[in-house]
Amino acid sequence: MPEKKIIIAIDGFSSCGKSTLAKSLARELSYAYIDSGAMYRVVTLVALRNRWIKNKIPDREKIIADLKNISISFKFIKETEKNTTFLNGENVEEQIRMPYVSDNVSPVSAIKEVRAEMVKFQRKMGKEKGIVMDGRDIGTVVFPQAELKIFMAASPGIRAQRRYDELNGKGIKVTMEEVIKNIEERDYIDQNREESPLRKAGDAVVLDNSSLTIQGQLDWALQKAKEVIRGQ
Repeated sequence: MPEKKIIIAIDGFSSCGKSTLAKSLARELSYAYIDSGAMYRVVTLVALRNRWIKNKIPDREKIIADLKNISISFKFIKETEKNTTFLNGENVEEQIRMPYVSDNVSPVSAIKEVRAEMVKFQRKMGKEKGIVMDGRDIGTVVFPQAELKIFMAASPGIRAQRRYDELNGKGIKVTMEEVIKNIEERDYIDQNREESPLRKAGDAVVLDNSSLTIQGQLDWALQKAKEVIRGQ
């Protein structure tokens, strides 16, 4: 009898390592990894390219009207061994991780119609189960029926340092002050927006990885996943 497949929803604050854990967990379980945050970053990138965001205030009507023209896809590139995000066939993985996109993604993702369109797409991808998806509202809104929900947290200082190291490792020069400001702004917006605010699902297990290594958090999550799959 084949092993049952489940949906694993990973939510949490920015720069908690959600994507790192989700990718590793998906690889270990041979599941598909869906980066929901990247989807909102793509919409933000489109808005920025069209100059539909001024002083971090998005032009809601223009963004909503353009949603029908946005096609988002994910592919695993063997050469780089990375999950890569595409916008209408264009590789935008590096662009959507740039600070200017990070600075504007929260107000765009707070738009009701944008979230509705992305949730529709995410649910479609999860119909066959066997997926790991990370974001802000996966366990509360997108997949409230997910068999395993993980809510990730870490101290603000740890998150800022991780984000700073990640960006500088990619050759993106930023100051620690800029990173801290971005994290504080995103935390506030994510928790206070009207549409799908960041909340821990009632049945989610909390993973505070402030003092955990990447391998340590993966081992913890794998154990939780195997317990659910085996019905323990």
